[in-house]
Amino acid sequence: MRGEARIQSVLQEYGALTRQALRRYLPAQEPRRYLYDLIADYPRRGGKMMRPSLCIATARAFGARAEEAVRAAVSIELFHNSLLVHDDVHDESELRRGAPSLHVLHGVPLALNAGSALGMLSLFPLVEYRQLEHGLKVSVLLIEEMGRMARESGEGQALELGWRRDNIVDLCDADYFEMVLKKTCWYTTIAPMRLGALIGCRDMYPELDTLIRFGFFLGTAFQIRDDVLNLIGDERYGKEIYDDLLEGKRTLMVIHLLANATPEERERVAAFLASPRAERAGEPVRWVVERMRHYGSIDYAQEVANGLAGAALHEFSLLFDRLPDSRDKRFLADLVTWVLERTS
Repeated sequence: MRGEARIQSVLQEYGALTRQALRRYLPAQEPRRYLYDLIADYPRRGGKMMRPSLCIATARAFGARAEEAVRAAVSIELFHNSLLVHDDVHDESELRRGAPSLHVLHGVPLALNAGSALGMLSLFPLVEYRQLEHGLKVSVLLIEEMGRMARESGEGQALELGWRRDNIVDLCDADYFEMVLKKTCWYTTIAPMRLGALIGCRDMYPELDTLIRFGFFLGTAFQIRDDVLNLIGDERYGKEIYDDLLEGKRTLMVIHLLANATPEERERVAAFLASPRAERAGEPVRWVVERMRHYGSIDYAQEVANGLAGAALHEFSLLFDRLPDSRDKRFLADLVTWVLERTS
């Protein structure tokens, strides 16, 4: 099976396994109208299921069965949906996975409460590992990993929101990498693989720092590609074009543009970022994109993503080359190329 086909096959299989198991953690009790129906909404809308698939594939690459890792995969997916609810409020996003956002349907207070509850529910599957053959030690290690992931994600989100609130424009690539490491990589790539490795290796877990490096390079390449697609995506992209700019996000392209623009252009970009979202739409956002193309900001970002992918493959070989060949190991390697070529 070739790379793209293998990736889609694994995402479909492990995604279905996770969704089926996730239903056990969505309480069908009162108050349904104000809480539990809201909690179940985003998880039932689907998604790529990359995070739970990464967890299960890593666990299997290290010798575990898929069924052993599915609780950790569910935990990650619940936490992911918790962040999506809060992100939609922060970003004033009206759509999520093709339907109205939770705060649009139910109001901000109920949506935020449901998002927070989803975050707390994400711990329950990990607690159950103490009752399985993995035992208390592995359960505690998994919860510690989840706690670190939550802390790192919160710090990254704070950086991005703070830059937007204070209209910070004096940023460099290193600032972007730090923010993405925390906000994106920890819960998208690093923690899913570290949880999977802990389950696969029990208390004989491998060098988890190598997974941090691999996860950073892979996750940052994934995020940059996502940022690029938001500017050049077609009908397959599935999200609103230019949405990141309308939200005032400091992407690598924005940082590159600010670093290369004339003083007058830089002042205009800063004013654009400081304006309300409604005032950025139309001609103002199109002008920013045109300046990005003029200065090669989009091409620059794609080149950086390509370099990060090469570094990811190097880190992958350090940790995974010693493991037996398997479909899951090939899936993890294939992801490096896939994140650069995906169109949605």
